[in-house]
Formats: sequence, structure tokens, C-alpha cells
Amino acid sequence: MAKIKRDEKSVKLAKQILEDYQPENVEDMQNALKDIFGPMFEAMLKGEMSHHLGYESNDKAEKQTNNRRNGYGKKTVKTSSGEVDIQMPRDRDGSFDSQVIPKRKRDVSAIEDKVIAMYARGMSQRDISSTIEDIYGFSVSHDMVSDITDSVLPELEEWQTRPLHDCYAFVFVGCMYTTIRNQYETKKYAVYTILGYTMEGHKEILGLWLNETESKHKWMQIFDEIKARGVEDIFFLSMDGVSGLEEGARAIFPNVIVQRCMVHLIRNSIKYVPSKDYKPFTKALKKVYGAPSLKACLSAFESFKQQWAAYPGAIDVWTRNFQHVEQLFDYGSAIRKVMYTTNAVESIHSSFRKVTKKGAFPNENALLKVLYLRVQELESKWKDGQMQNWAMVMNQFLLHDHLKDRVLKYLE
Repeated sequence: MAKIKRDEKSVKLAKQILEDYQPENVEDMQNALKDIFGPMFEAMLKGEMSHHLGYESNDKAEKQTNNRRNGYGKKTVKTSSGEVDIQMPRDRDGSFDSQVIPKRKRDVSAIEDKVIAMYARGMSQRDISSTIEDIYGFSVSHDMVSDITDSVLPELEEWQTRPLHDCYAFVFVGCMYTTIRNQYETKKYAVYTILGYTMEGHKEILGLWLNETESKHKWMQIFDEIKARGVEDIFFLSMDGVSGLEEGARAIFPNVIVQRCMVHLIRNSIKYVPSKDYKPFTKALKKVYGAPSLKACLSAFESFKQQWAAYPGAIDVWTRNFQHVEQLFDYGSAIRKVMYTTNAVESIHSSFRKVTKKGAFPNENALLKVLYLRVQELESKWKDGQMQNWAMVMNQFLLHDHLKDRVLKYLE
């Protein structure tokens, strides 16, 4: 394994802490860090005071103004490592009000929350360090940023292993790729995402998994894992076209109805179509999978094959997968509207790309931290929302014998 390159200042500080405090356990280290917070915040406060007055301490300009430094006052503040006593700088006319530690504020652990929030929005450790320095006039090392964001790892592990609902009406699966630095080379890693809709119509990301490639074996492991976490049944599973994924899903959840994504089939078929014909080609396809009935669908498909006979490769994609188009019409329009595409999980991946576009991640944990924080933001937006037209979806479930008993079982 390659040696991790540490910032020289951080290494020097760590050695000094070990030499001065000689910690023997985690509690000793927490106490050492608590001692460091005091001077750290005091340095930030002094920087703020200089900015407020317009000159540094001992500057000649101090003699040319009525408002000057006026000593210090003691204040006890709460940090993530416990309570810390600090010296608050004062000015003569009392106009100084710190942004780091405002008047009457005694909990300053929020600065760590600010670092985590910036990390969640895809800012690099270097950018976070620069931003903190610009705002507070105090330098935060890359290692310190990493240590602060590592505080979400226990949360992440708990989230990844949490119990799940016993049944999901719809599940959408998909993969996206991002880059991780592995020793001296960079590698593309597949991020596996599963989005579920509960029986109440609420969205939930069941988990995130990493692997160097997307494969049916990994998907089977994932399905096996979510079953172990409490999932007994899935009604519909929408996927792209990974070979073996359908069989793998049914091996774990025998009654699941697997649906190929129409959007992915469109993407696969237009590879055989000149760009000038994209619009009329996709318009003709929409009449097929978007038809009001199976009879209208079959009629539209025959017309489609005749109209685009010049592109046999494109037609073959739909002929080979037409059972997935026909399957849509086994169900009412409200169900079809949900199950026909994996756009719901693709939307999540689009959100992930906004925070992973900064470049390669140094390791898997660094990537998972960013993705987990993004998941938390997304799920907070979904918290009280229900899928549109969910009542109609549930009514249409009850019209099918193979779904009715399962619906009533999990709604009890």
C-alpha cells in the first residue's frame, strides 16, 4: 500500500501534541484537542478584531483612532470535544461583534457543521481550507478537514446497515461511474444505487455500494444484503439492461416483476440511427410504449417497423425486448407511468455528479462521505412528500390478483 502523504505542518502539530500530552487513549486525545480549540478560536477572534478596527495589533494607526483594543473577557464555549475557556477580545466602544462566536452564543461546534456542509456540496479539501481562511483568517489543514468530515463515517455505517421496510412497491436500480485514486493510478468505480418507494408512496434510498465494475454478481450480493436487512417483497423492479440482473433479482425475490427501462432502450436503439432522424424516430417510439392500450401499442409497433425498416439494428433492439413493452400494458396507466423508466434513480445520479465532478477521490471512504451527505440532503427534501397520484396507483394494485393479497398483507 502506498504511503499516505501528510501535510508537514499537521505532522509537526501531531508530534507536538503527542510529546506534550502523551495521550494513552481516545479520551486523552479528545482532551488534547480541546486544549487546541482555545488558541485556535482566539487566533480567529484576533483576526476578526483586526478586520473590525481596520489595522493589526500594535499598528501605528491604533493611535489615530478613538476605537482601540480594550483587553479581553473570559467566555466558556461548547465545542464537539467539550467545554473550552477562551479569551474574547474587546474594543473600547463595544461595537465589536464576532461572527465566529457571536454575543450570547456559547456553542461553537457549528464550525464543524460548516466544514461538513461545504464538503457535502462537493468542495475539495483545498477549497474548504481556503474558504475558512478567507472568512475567519485562520488556516485549516487538509488533514483537519479530513478529520472533521470523518465524523460522519459512523453515521454512514449505521445508515448502510439500518433495517429496511418489509416491502417496497417500486424499486429502481442503477449505476454511475466516478474516479478513485488507487496508489499511483486512477480507476473508475461503479456506484450502485437503489431507490425504493414504500407502501405509503415515500421515496427512500436503500443504500450505496461501490465496485470496480457493474456486474450481475454484485447486484445479487446487494439484493441478498437488502433481504437480510428486512426486505421481504418487492412488487416492481425497474432496471437498465445489465446482463443477468433480472435473473439475479428473481433469485432473491421470486415474485418481483422486472421491467426494462424504455429510456435505456431508446438510447440503445438510436445508436443505429443517424442524428438527423433522432426526433422523428423517438416520436414514433413514444406512440408504441406510450399507447393507451396493448392493441394500440401492437398496431403502432407494426407501423414503426415499416417506417424505419432502413435501420434494422434499431428495430432489432425493440423486437428482442418487446416483452417488456407488452408487460407495461398488463397494468393501469398510473402504474405504467411509474415503472416504465429508471429516471427516478438517474435523477439521483445527476445530483451525485454535481458533488463528484471535482476530480478523483483519494479512497472509497472519501467518496462515500460525499455521497452520503448528498443523500441526507435529498431525503430531507423528500421527507413529507408522497408520489403524485399514489392513491390511484394503490387502487390499480388491488385490481390484480397476484398483487392484491400482497398489498393487503403489507398495509395491515
